[in-house]
Amino acid sequence: MGYLEAIVLGIIQGVTEFLPVSSSGHLELAKALFGGHLIPQESLTFTVVLHFATALSTMVVLKKEVFQIVKGLLKFSWNEELQFSLKIIVSMIPAVFIGLFFEEELETFFSGQILLVGFMLIITSLLLLFADKAKNSNKGVSFFNAIVVGISQGLAILPGISRSGATISSSVLLGIDRTTAARFSFLMVVPLIFGKIGKDVFSGAINFHNSQIGLLTAGFFASFFAGLFACKWMIALVKKSKLSYFSIYCFVVGVAAIVVTLMNK
Repeated sequence: MGYLEAIVLGIIQGVTEFLPVSSSGHLELAKALFGGHLIPQESLTFTVVLHFATALSTMVVLKKEVFQIVKGLLKFSWNEELQFSLKIIVSMIPAVFIGLFFEEELETFFSGQILLVGFMLIITSLLLLFADKAKNSNKGVSFFNAIVVGISQGLAILPGISRSGATISSSVLLGIDRTTAARFSFLMVVPLIFGKIGKDVFSGAINFHNSQIGLLTAGFFASFFAGLFACKWMIALVKKSKLSYFSIYCFVVGVAAIVVTLMNK
């Protein structure tokens, strides 16, 4: 992989992490187009670094919300900020469970499984279509909602299932306010990414070789700046009920991935 490929992959991650079209699915498609030279461990390392970049971009865009949460937690009382933080923790449980007990199985999904990506993109397309037709509501996030949305996030570990698409769609279908759904969706993944990176680094699963630092850095910054733009844009799009466009896109790309894969067999 060269620097151009690293930057392109970073931009794809930064944009698709927030747009409901599956960042992991598009990364796998892009890697396949570039020749798929990365082995599973290297591919996973690069993917984790790009996700770390988008986590930071989320915190920058939603810095007001992050600051309010931290400020509320420091009051050490049963306030809205503490409850919101607990809901985020609850939403993390399904993904943490899947990540801890099925880590080896998950790594095999990040090694050119284009046919799987195609079918999962079609599922994402259907989720977005249903959510786009849901009625607007002013409801907030309850603890029950957090569990359901967390299950959606856990399933979105599969490449091709959009994490933001699955979590925002399930939130909207549960009647949660669209803007609240988008913000909760973006914030709930931040602790997971930091936790995943910490676990992989300390366990030795991720090894940063000197030859990779330049490529990882290029991908990181490309993903970070693309994420800043995409995060702001996606919040505005969800508020305006524009998910159907992404539904069509996911369906077309999913079908194309399936057709190309089957033709090459």
